[in-house]
Amino acid sequence: MTPLDNQTYLLGVDVGGTFTDCCLVPTTGGRMWIHKTSSTPGDPTQGILTGVREILDMAGVDPAAVTRFRHGTTVATNAILEGKGARTGLVTTAGFRDVLAIGRHDVPRDANVYTWRKPARPIPPEAVLTVAERMSVDGVPVIPLDDDEAARVVKQLAELGVDSVAICLLHAYANPAHERRLAEAISDALPHLAVSCSSDVLPVFREYERTMATCLNAYVQPSVRRYLTRLEQGLPEVGVTAPVTYMQSNGGALSRQEAERQALRMSLSGPAAGVIGARHEGASAEALDLISLDMGGTSADIGLIRGGEAQTTVEGQVGDWPMHVPMLDIITIGAGGGSIAAVAATGSVSVGPLSAGSDPGPACYARGGEHPTVTDANLVLGRLSDSIANGTVRLDVEAARRAVRTDIADPLGISVEEAAYGVIQIINNNMMGAIRQITVERGLDPRTFALMPLGGAGAVHAVELAELLGMTRVVVPPTPGVLASLGLLVAEPRNDYSRSLFQRGASLDAAACDAVYDELTEQATQWLIDEGVPREDWTITRHADLRYENQGHELTVPVAGPLSTQASREAMIAGFHERHRELYTFCFPESGVELTTLRVVARGRPHARHWTVPARPGAGAELGQREVWFADRYVSTPVFRREQLEAGWTHPGPVVFEQADSTVVVPPGWNVHRDDRGNLAIERS
Repeated sequence: MTPLDNQTYLLGVDVGGTFTDCCLVPTTGGRMWIHKTSSTPGDPTQGILTGVREILDMAGVDPAAVTRFRHGTTVATNAILEGKGARTGLVTTAGFRDVLAIGRHDVPRDANVYTWRKPARPIPPEAVLTVAERMSVDGVPVIPLDDDEAARVVKQLAELGVDSVAICLLHAYANPAHERRLAEAISDALPHLAVSCSSDVLPVFREYERTMATCLNAYVQPSVRRYLTRLEQGLPEVGVTAPVTYMQSNGGALSRQEAERQALRMSLSGPAAGVIGARHEGASAEALDLISLDMGGTSADIGLIRGGEAQTTVEGQVGDWPMHVPMLDIITIGAGGGSIAAVAATGSVSVGPLSAGSDPGPACYARGGEHPTVTDANLVLGRLSDSIANGTVRLDVEAARRAVRTDIADPLGISVEEAAYGVIQIINNNMMGAIRQITVERGLDPRTFALMPLGGAGAVHAVELAELLGMTRVVVPPTPGVLASLGLLVAEPRNDYSRSLFQRGASLDAAACDAVYDELTEQATQWLIDEGVPREDWTITRHADLRYENQGHELTVPVAGPLSTQASREAMIAGFHERHRELYTFCFPESGVELTTLRVVARGRPHARHWTVPARPGAGAELGQREVWFADRYVSTPVFRREQLEAGWTHPGPVVFEQADSTVVVPPGWNVHRDDRGNLAIERS
């Protein structure tokens, strides 16, 4: 297709564990091009550049016509999960040297309380330095930081030979003066060090969480910087000179400068892009209450959308560590197409979290993988064709059967089909548990939501998973396999600001609160200006963290206006009681309420257009019949080419749809309707 004269384009690229997904669209809306290419874990930029080159050639688009490049990356997440961050030092207040080692007195929910051991911290004890200084909880200097102390710390850091340093001083959220002074001394003497201050990364109370967030930011900052530099130097090699913006974990987009400074906020950027893509496509299908299921090659990411808004949290986690920066409420488990199935010595079968990834990949990829994966099980059961991605990828059915037989069927004394179906049931139940965790455990009924699958494997499992949960509606968007890359293009500019300020409801200092809100709003406004967001597109909202007196955790609620007005204070407290009742089934309206943290969210309107992969209606829509295993037997199942379905087309299950980026499997007992926006609405018969 020859592009229109003077047409400009947006390009989104999301890097996953197995595939790198690309999405190219014209700025004004219309035709969409999608493409998947194998990820290159050794150097992800190589897979990105290959994908960019291929999708531009496919569309016949001049690289110079790309005016915006959006990117979601796993570089920060992988550095944390794999323990491959920079050599990092920590500077903290004298007497708090062991804050990282002490942590919290809790045990992971899936660990054995008798055998669990605390994992090694990202910064070893010998790299933790202390400085004689002290701030009070009100931000009043108790022990001033003098020049000799700062010089001593600089000398020790030079001797340690670290590449990055985290500064987290006591009560710096109330007064950052000591942190700023120390950071300036370090940068002047050791300009090669990356410096992260807690007053910039997470200016809120709770020493362990604040220290860990600052340390992780410093830990990933050098690797993120190198990655961004390598990518932005490589893009001109394929002719793309557009500015690059990056997805962060709160669902918003950041410039290069902010992405480097707030490197930790790029964790989970790919999963966040998937949720934003689901929100965008859900609106077109009039599904404003959604559970998104992003199932790729290595993991499944579950997100929540209520009333058309992606839900956020400040109590997230990456691997073993708390990440209390604002992020989309996403639960990630090791459940992907590449998840490896195995039989334990006890005879039980496990699936994941270990994944075959993209190299060697599942056994059916014929790249050296020998162990059965979820993809192999789906291929054995006829749910996948032996030719996927528009025929560009061939799958070896016999290799898949051999792996399932050798590792699962023979040890258990069952048929290959029973073994493969058992693998599917286990992975589905694992994902069901994660969905219940994000809904039922938070006072929500999953049956009141629609399920939207994305990722290459999501649509293969979605309908059976909905059946397990008692859900009645599944919505499959037009391009589920690359929806995260589309989510990058419709994400809004967004940044979050916060500061702890302890106030009791009965004696709340409204003037002090409003003064902090004004300061945070000023920061948010400056950021919107720096990001080039037009004034008419600004949205700045206020929120607060509240708790009952003597309670150990908080809930975030919106704040409608200045707290100096009684109506705003009453609405805020009433909102807290209602949120507490929703989550825990009870509240105490007569009890005192404490305010702990003030928050401001800056957002820019994304100006999202709608794009579609053009339908190609025709008599060739039905590809034929295939034997597909459902429950306990093979069923002769029609297979359709999804792109050739016309609007209004309907069909009862069982039925399979094949498309370039995914496969949709619909079991018996469900009906499929193709709407005028290209979505497949799948509902119980």
